[in-house]
Amino acid sequence: MELAYIPSPSRGVLYLGPIPLRGYAFCIIIGVFVAVWLGNRRWIARGGRPGTVADIAVWAVPFGLIGGRLYHVITDYQLYFSEGRDWVDAFKIWEGGLGIWGAIAFGALGAWIGCRRRGIPLPAYADAVAPGIALAQAIGRWGNWFNQELYGRETDLPWAVHITSTADGRVPGYYHPTFLYESLWCIGVAVLVIWADRRFKLGHGRAFALYVASYCAGRFWIEYMRVDDAHHILGLRLNNWTALLVFLLAVVYIVLSARKRPGREAVVEPAAAGGAADGGNEGDGEPEDGAEAAAKSEVEDGAGSTKKT
Repeated sequence: MELAYIPSPSRGVLYLGPIPLRGYAFCIIIGVFVAVWLGNRRWIARGGRPGTVADIAVWAVPFGLIGGRLYHVITDYQLYFSEGRDWVDAFKIWEGGLGIWGAIAFGALGAWIGCRRRGIPLPAYADAVAPGIALAQAIGRWGNWFNQELYGRETDLPWAVHITSTADGRVPGYYHPTFLYESLWCIGVAVLVIWADRRFKLGHGRAFALYVASYCAGRFWIEYMRVDDAHHILGLRLNNWTALLVFLLAVVYIVLSARKRPGREAVVEPAAAGGAADGGNEGDGEPEDGAEAAAKSEVEDGAGSTKKT
């Protein structure tokens, strides 16, 4: 008899009258709001305008959802297009199935479109939202708990997740809660990026690259623990290879970017350069950029004059 374990919900959807409230979708929505909220604070601290992060997210989030679903459907096509499967299920995103690699790639494309329309450098925007994305992933992983999916090998540890569903070939039992491991890892990634960004003043996309590299490091060992069906190459799951490749690319970007463009952007949003200081005092503890921009503007505008007190 197990004395301690993480129970699974009996169902992943609740009904508010005729309206279904799905746990998976709810976690994704909460994660998006947290990412935008934190990204907005960091953007203001760097001298940007309030609301810019949300405006660009209107482009990035839909693109990210589409990309995440496409990656999942393409890499797990047998779940939707093999014999006995209904291809219409490929569109049922609320039932789970988002690939983070596709979500980040397509989300970056959407963000690039939004940034281009606002005249904003994409790397600066990416640095501002990086920790928020990690927190969004931490929250979103709990959607897998609601769906009783993406767990690891069997275990008798007291924090094992108790799987009760028999749908899609699941075998009831006690398993490693890999969704929980990844959620905790993503929280650690967010803390690491915020700390490193303050300590080393990362710019030109390096904070985002640090998020990508540190997430991939954790995803590699967590992916190795999972037991759900997946394509294998040379004994490793496809997502293990993807994590390894993306990790190397992120590290290379950090090294080359630091050599080519050291430091941080002086101006992240040209239209807000004149009023960056007001918002810069309300960030996540990074007021230096706003203050420096304001001081620079004051020197340029008031050169040769005497300030009255």
